[in-house]
Amino acid sequence: MQHLTVEHSTIYRYARPVRFGEHRLMFRPRDSHDIRLISTGIKITPPAEIRWLHDVFNNSIAIASFSDMADTLEFVSTITLEHYGGDYPDLTLAPYARIFPFTYSGEEMADLGRTLERHYEDPEHEVLEWARQFLNREGETHTYDMLIAMNSAINARFSYARRYDLGTQPPLETLRKGSGSCRDFALLMMEAVRSLGLAARFVSGYLYDPVLDGGSESMVGAGETHAWVQVYLPGAGWVEFDPTNGLIGGANLIRVAVARDPSQAVPLQGSFFGAASDFIDMEVKVTVTARQAGQGASPTSRPLVATL
Repeated sequence: MQHLTVEHSTIYRYARPVRFGEHRLMFRPRDSHDIRLISTGIKITPPAEIRWLHDVFNNSIAIASFSDMADTLEFVSTITLEHYGGDYPDLTLAPYARIFPFTYSGEEMADLGRTLERHYEDPEHEVLEWARQFLNREGETHTYDMLIAMNSAINARFSYARRYDLGTQPPLETLRKGSGSCRDFALLMMEAVRSLGLAARFVSGYLYDPVLDGGSESMVGAGETHAWVQVYLPGAGWVEFDPTNGLIGGANLIRVAVARDPSQAVPLQGSFFGAASDFIDMEVKVTVTARQAGQGASPTSRPLVATL
């Protein structure tokens, strides 16, 4: 178990004071058996009224409403939590799900719903054919081995590239380019898994880098907002796959939101009233620090630029 503190700040700058519309914040992690929140806080300048709600996926959403005009808008979220989880967990799949293909039970199918459906065009079946390469052509395909191979292949064969453009690349574009951000890789794997008939969903959150505490290998995307995918496996439930790093399990993953599609898991979005030229720039930073129980923050912790 580790104590982790995440500070996530976002600053928008404008050429003159502008009026702000509502802003939607997804900063609060999901409490579970592997994540226990100790404290949370949000500071917004200029002051805002905040109301909380749960979205259709039961994510915690804060809606900020503003009265004052300003030429700078700043959000600072600070979260402290206890984090549990293991690398490459020993999964216990239901006997019928150990060999692919398998069919979900009727009870599960009813609730998995659109997480089974593909959402992006693939007219020449390129994503499907890419996914099929991980099937064992000469014998039985073990479900878990197939997913491990797919997860590892994205990590090994695709080039990671920070992108500051809004949105996520369509899976076909990522496949053809052979490069993308963590959000792009998560979406590609999600659509590939769905093309094989498995349920998958998109996850947004943070990635803790063990190198900050003396680990030997740095994580790609550490210290930034991060994205990965969950696949539903009967007997094991929703299992975390991080294709950006080739990791399985939640040891380093701080889950904030799950969604059917990446567009539903944007950490911060909102509007302002004014000319497009009024917007100057934005700055986003995330700092992740760790400490053992009874100790202060790691002295090697450092701020890193985030990709929203």
